[in-house]
Amino acid sequence: MNVAVVLLTTALVVIVAVLAAAGAGKLARMDGATYPAALTRAAITFTTVITLATAVTAALAALLT
Repeated sequence: MNVAVVLLTTALVVIVAVLAAAGAGKLARMDGATYPAALTRAAITFTTVITLATAVTAALAALLT
C-alpha cells in the first residue's frame, strides 16, 4: 500500500509541476517573450515546483518521525 501511495503522490507532483511550467511558458509568450525565454521560464518554474515539493516532504518527514 505504501508503494502505491508514494507512486501516486509522485505522479501528482509531476503533473502539477508540468501544468505550472506550461502556464508560466504561456504567460511568458503572452507577455512578448521569445520562445527560448519562455522555455527558460517554464523550466525554472518546473524546477521550483519540484524543489518546493521536496522541501515540504523533507519538513513533514522530520516532523512525523
